[in-house]
Amino acid sequence: MIANPDTGSACTDATSVPIDLTTTELRTLLFGADRVGVHGPWRELTADPWMHRRHEMPTPDQVAASYQRLRQVNQLTEAAELATDPYRLTALHEWTGPLDGALTVLVGIHYNLFLGSLLDHDAHEKRPLAEYTAMERIGTFLCTELGHGNDATALETTAVYNRTNRTFTLHTPHAGAQKFMPNTSMTGGPKSAVVAARLLIEGRDHGIFLFLTPLTDHSGTLPGVTVRPLPLRPGSPVDHCLTSFDQVLLPHEALLTGAHGRLDDDGTFSSALGSKRKRFLTSISRVTLGKLCMSASALGATRATLAIAIRYAHHREVTGARPDRKVPLWAHRTHHGPLLEGIATAYAMTALHRTAVTQWAERDRADPTATALAEREAAVAKGWITWQARALLTECRERCGAQGLLPVNGIVSATIDVEGTITAEGDNLALWVKTGAELLLDHDTPPATPPRGELTDPAVRQQLLHMAEHLLLVRARTRLRQAPAGDSLRRWNAAAPAVLAAVTAHAEHRAATALLAMAESAADPQARAALLDLHQLFTLRCISAHTVTLLSEQHLTAGQASELPDLIEEGIGRLTDQALVLIDAFDLPSQFFDTRPIANPDYQEAFDDPAAHWNLATRT
Repeated sequence: MIANPDTGSACTDATSVPIDLTTTELRTLLFGADRVGVHGPWRELTADPWMHRRHEMPTPDQVAASYQRLRQVNQLTEAAELATDPYRLTALHEWTGPLDGALTVLVGIHYNLFLGSLLDHDAHEKRPLAEYTAMERIGTFLCTELGHGNDATALETTAVYNRTNRTFTLHTPHAGAQKFMPNTSMTGGPKSAVVAARLLIEGRDHGIFLFLTPLTDHSGTLPGVTVRPLPLRPGSPVDHCLTSFDQVLLPHEALLTGAHGRLDDDGTFSSALGSKRKRFLTSISRVTLGKLCMSASALGATRATLAIAIRYAHHREVTGARPDRKVPLWAHRTHHGPLLEGIATAYAMTALHRTAVTQWAERDRADPTATALAEREAAVAKGWITWQARALLTECRERCGAQGLLPVNGIVSATIDVEGTITAEGDNLALWVKTGAELLLDHDTPPATPPRGELTDPAVRQQLLHMAEHLLLVRARTRLRQAPAGDSLRRWNAAAPAVLAAVTAHAEHRAATALLAMAESAADPQARAALLDLHQLFTLRCISAHTVTLLSEQHLTAGQASELPDLIEEGIGRLTDQALVLIDAFDLPSQFFDTRPIANPDYQEAFDDPAAHWNLATRT
């Protein structure tokens, strides 16, 4: 157990700061008023060295250890309640992200995609949940096929219903229909899956539904199930496999049903949805929360890595202008500037994520429009947060030099693992293409013309970001209209670059709005001032990227454009001495930093410690 979050990381070294009102309020603003209840149990995981990935272990042992950590997580919660609570579930991903990327994958699959799917569909007395909530069986999710990823509506696995004996026959018709990358090996114990398959009744295709399918027991794979390991990928190892089915018999209750599709005892199919696509999307609706979980894991890894890199920069000394005098890396503008901009972005990422999770969790489920908007914003947040995470993690790795390449310092592993979040639960580019098309077709109201004020005014910056989004959509619509008629792909290609730029501007505007709201809700003047400085640095960088667009329509003056670099430098100057306070608000316990050598002033001596788990002499 670790100390109280408000007092547990008191000043113990040169890279710690005393806990004061400002730090406490920043933590509350970042993690919510109920941060102890929502984030507290998962924060404690980061204080346990055993919960951290051990890079020196053989790969099979690392995979097995990740499953053991999954069971440890399960002991801290009531599984069904966790699966139905978007706040706690996404928070769990935030805190496991910096520890073990494989654990984060397993958490997302078991609790969200598997158990969540069972809970979201009709309950059935012959389909009890106890063995899954107790992890007597671990759940996995089989949707993507070797030949179908983003075009998942074309999946070819079939489930043929037999009216006579009320069973389904699950089958993989060819190699391209094998389920691609699920964690279906024997590692971790017996497993079951929810399998996305095409429901066929007397030759009629009713669309894709989920089927609860046992895969393995303690002896091996069950009859008709074939599991083959995929080649090892970089990053935290997971037991990714190809999985196929050869005429596997499933009982009637294997079909997960709901208003989108039910099968009566006599074999009569009924659905409230006439569209097969909508039936499928309803079946796999858990992927929306999955997007928020993936972005949460990238968010947690980014904050932790920034904290490590900034602490390192404060105690790593280099020779100064005089050979007999040393200065910390942090003293150099070329070093601290990108990291301060990274802090501003990380705060904006966090604010955007909180907004997207709340919009999803609190939506009116009876209102299809509210759900569609929440799904869109989850996709926007996922793409923007994970892409920003990639850029920031790469920056942190470089700022730590060769030390950043050592897996024990936790940076290079996070840099590789974030690639998985960019692809999982929908490739970012595909998500943004869909989102961009929706924004393009929306009849949006043009924003108010930005007031002729100073760029130091948050309202002016907010309006400029909103205007940039609008102008990019106008440009995309113009290109769409001007493209030759009769070739839809060519017309889309003409508009696509501006569309994607508009989605970026939309994400930046949403993130800035959320960060400004966070700043304005701060009661402590110092916390408020720091957040407003972060908002200014973040928004000025975003506006800089849209300078040409804004200048061309005279929403930004030449004078304002020319002062952007100076305002950015002034903002960096104001924040330089506040970096340790700002990262201390990330609330990582001191025990977390104990597992990352370069995060501590005595890191050079730590590498000589024969008892350290990364020391080669201790490997067995």
